[in-house]
Amino acid sequence: MTETRPLALITGASSGIGRELARQFARHGHDLVVSAEDESLESAARELVEAGVEVRAVRADLRIGEGRFRLLDALAGLTVDVAVLNAGVGRGGAFVDTDLAEDQEIVDLDVTATMRLAKPLLRAMVMRGEGRLAFTSSLASTMPGSFQPVYNASKSFVQSLAQALAEEVEDTGVTVTSIMPGPTDTEFFDRAGMAEDTRMGTSKKDDPAQVAEQAFRAIMEGERKAVTGSLMTRAQGLVGKVLPDGVKAAAHRRMAEPGTGRPSENPEDPEKSGHGQE
Repeated sequence: MTETRPLALITGASSGIGRELARQFARHGHDLVVSAEDESLESAARELVEAGVEVRAVRADLRIGEGRFRLLDALAGLTVDVAVLNAGVGRGGAFVDTDLAEDQEIVDLDVTATMRLAKPLLRAMVMRGEGRLAFTSSLASTMPGSFQPVYNASKSFVQSLAQALAEEVEDTGVTVTSIMPGPTDTEFFDRAGMAEDTRMGTSKKDDPAQVAEQAFRAIMEGERKAVTGSLMTRAQGLVGKVLPDGVKAAAHRRMAEPGTGRPSENPEDPEKSGHGQE
């Protein structure tokens, strides 16, 4: 890593929003440490090098302690100017039907890994008196996730943590930003088993490049939270602030319950449920 360029860390950087975020930081002259567990990370890293910055790729399964230690070891001696904790996973289905081990993986990655990485990163930033920490939360954090309960609950944790930390570090020179995308066109829905048999999976989704561009701006401007994506997604973020939880839970069920999948008659379906994807 160079001393003349700022350094950004992006987790979950092999695809989706994470990969697009890495592209944004590379285009704006940041060296990068990128992390993911899959082999696609290597191709993402090669592409980023073409932007003329230095890139260190760290393959690590952040759900387990060994993977988290591997990433932190790779950061030893480096000054991380911006850290985006973006890695996450979800699973659709009723709570009584989903596999307990898969539910636990959501908690291990979305909650435990996020917290365990955030603490040393934020401590180092506060000690220096500068830095930017960002979390990929979701509009899902604002609503009960019927037929996707553990994922939505995990994002509620991330959202609450991010907003609390933003208040704690006020006036330290460090900013904390929560990114809140809606349904985004990534591999998330395939991996979550929701791509074909849920209305959420078959509805029109936001462009991850647009989400990442807006997220990059919000992070660099030090915003505490930013709903990112299309105008429809941002409008839904506003509507969600006034709807009762029971109404939001019922709406989420209509979008996420298995068997509801169908091509949306209206590509800008106003009933689409807020749900982010890393």
